[in-house]
Amino acid sequence: MNSGDELFRRDFEITRADLVAYAGASGDQNPIHQDDDAARAAGLPGVIAHGMYTMGLAARAVTEWAGGPERITELTARFAKPVVVPADAPATVTVVGTVRRLHDDGAVEIAMTATSGADKVLAPARATVAAAS
Repeated sequence: MNSGDELFRRDFEITRADLVAYAGASGDQNPIHQDDDAARAAGLPGVIAHGMYTMGLAARAVTEWAGGPERITELTARFAKPVVVPADAPATVTVVGTVRRLHDDGAVEIAMTATSGADKVLAPARATVAAAS
């Protein structure tokens, strides 16, 4: 394993029904995540996914690669652009993880790129995964 090597690539589809379910689970009932008129009134192009939902997808991708959450020692991300979720089709978020740095103790620091269409939606996003025991 070397710096720059791709570790995983995962596509996630997001529907409006996913946003409704996430709103119920998280308690975030902000209408920009469910109503086009409210989203546009807020200056957005349409309904957008919750930022924490998007970050959760990145966490899921690295968790699947790591074989579970136990080995993840750090996960950070900044919201760069919203994920617009159309009413008539799912949005796709693609998460790609590459080796950023190998630690002396065997841990792997991963740089993640999360995109929707041509937009980076999380930047920067990183995770550190401890060495397997």
